[in-house]
Amino acid sequence: MGASGWDYVTGYDGDAEAAVATLKARVFQEEYGSDAPYRSLEDLYEDEEFMETEGTHTILDIDRLVATDAPPTQSRSADYGTLRPLALDRVRHHFGTDRPSVEQYEELAAAANEAASHEEHARSLFGECRMRWTGYYVVLHSGDRPTHLGIFGFSGD
Repeated sequence: MGASGWDYVTGYDGDAEAAVATLKARVFQEEYGSDAPYRSLEDLYEDEEFMETEGTHTILDIDRLVATDAPPTQSRSADYGTLRPLALDRVRHHFGTDRPSVEQYEELAAAANEAASHEEHARSLFGECRMRWTGYYVVLHSGDRPTHLGIFGFSGD
């Protein structure tokens, strides 16, 4: 099926795990709704064969948040299925500030999605995610107040 990139902006009230859980519930409903073979997110996760071989190519492929901003490595199986904060120096590199806005995130996301070459994509915000089955999040601000998370990653092979 190939690799699929995904990105989202979701509300944030200071608890990244809660924000991601709310996002996952919304994406599950959008993707699987009422006429799907899975009645709940738990049912989906119980289908280990599907999740380990194909996946959903969405945020639903992420098992857990980790606190480290160190990049994941392919040789560490525990890094697969993780979402982590983008390192502050990389946030400043891409956004020019440590308090990026939703608008700034959406502009960089659009630019990453429109990258004409592999090299342009690698230099973009989404190029930070170099390992499949992982993702990053960035805390987004309205003025000085954190209000949203920008979340991006890749699933698939």
